Amino acid sequence: MKMPLMMISVGEMTDQLVKIVIEYAPKFVGAILAYIIGMWLIKKVCAGLGLIMSNRHYDPTLQAFLAALVKTTLSVLLVLTVVGMLGVNTTSFAALLAGAGVAIGAALNGTLGNLAGGVMMLIFKPFKKGDLIEAQGSVGDVVELGVFNTTILSPDKKTVILPNGPLSTGVITNYTTNGFLRVDLVMAIAPDMNIENARKVAIDAMLTHPKVLKDPKPEVSVLKIGDGMVTLAIRPYTLQADYWDVYFGVQELVKNAFDANKIEGPIPHRVIINK
Repeated sequence: MKMPLMMISVGEMTDQLVKIVIEYAPKFVGAILAYIIGMWLIKKVCAGLGLIMSNRHYDPTLQAFLAALVKTTLSVLLVLTVVGMLGVNTTSFAALLAGAGVAIGAALNGTLGNLAGGVMMLIFKPFKKGDLIEAQGSVGDVVELGVFNTTILSPDKKTVILPNGPLSTGVITNYTTNGFLRVDLVMAIAPDMNIENARKVAIDAMLTHPKVLKDPKPEVSVLKIGDGMVTLAIRPYTLQADYWDVYFGVQELVKNAFDANKIEGPIPHRVIINK
């Protein structure tokens, strides 16, 4: 025997539809208003953050990264809020986001360390583009300071990419901070040579180099006496851009000046003992 079909009148359907509209319309309208107001507030917050970072002269790369990070975070929170206002349980969404965050953080452990290091260096600025630095066993001019890595160009024109994590926690020597650099060279003379005469000849030779600074004046000091020689510290000063020209050029100038003034170098001795 067939069961009788339940007939729903048009009036009942209309009543149910009206009830649904009455129940959900305020939530829907409220969610739309919340989304519009929230997006407006996010825009204002990002604009204010950008103005603050610009006034504090933050690196443009850092400004763009932080602005994108703040905007994305606030947008996700806004979407969760709007969905919750519509009556959807957002607990599962929050747990899912938290789990995804933990998984991503574990997978990108080293990368996140580089990110944190890059952000800290972009804020505190231990060096800037163009500076000559020594870090992580490498020396070179900074050509790019990124969020994750710093790129330097070594004197032999090799591109060295340094991860920002270890770089930010290690020792960084910035040779450019004072505006000029001291070039440290070592040359030796025979122990019977006159030290004062050698000093004068070396200083005069260094001052003939067009890229050696007159102020501060080049220095020559006795570094060590022993092993059959007098070791001299030859120290001219120059601008960062001229460092390597002076480094190599001064050695040749001083050597030629020593030869011209009959200042002899040490003669190695070898002692052979017969047993």
